[in-house]
Amino acid sequence: MKKASIKEAMYEDAVKEYGNLIFNYIFSLVKHKELTEDLYQEVLISAYIAFPSFEEYEKVKSWLYKIAINKCRDYWRKEKKAKRFWEESVYMYIRDTSVSMPPEETILDQCSKKEMLDTLDELPKMYSEPLMLFYYHHQTLIEISNKTQVPLSTIKTRMKRAKDKLKPKMENKFVYLT
Repeated sequence: MKKASIKEAMYEDAVKEYGNLIFNYIFSLVKHKELTEDLYQEVLISAYIAFPSFEEYEKVKSWLYKIAINKCRDYWRKEKKAKRFWEESVYMYIRDTSVSMPPEETILDQCSKKEMLDTLDELPKMYSEPLMLFYYHHQTLIEISNKTQVPLSTIKTRMKRAKDKLKPKMENKFVYLT
């Protein structure tokens, strides 16, 4: 038997012996059948690719578990990044200053900024201050936290709540042109 086919046979034996355990382990971590199936496939692919260079066959079970937990961590990292509601860079609209706006748009933009400032003044200071510092003074969330002596997580929460309070107020003020 060739060395490659021996490794493939050993890989198949490992998957047959530990495959269900790895699948159940992933399921215990993510609690979602379809996601478990996807992550399990990624584990098998990664293990298959790395198996030819794997030497410690008596540790294959722990090696497969390590690949599984790393795949789960990668997934959680991606999800966390995708679901961060406080990631303010997503909400920022940065205008290209090299392109000039028509006069009508400039006036509308100035009016909407004034309306926004007026509406911000209606909010309690604890909600309006972080928004003002972030959007109008271009400070980072960490700078706002340091300046106000409020924990970063509290700043994020206050900004989220302020936006939730602003949304219905601003919907009433905007007039859509047709």
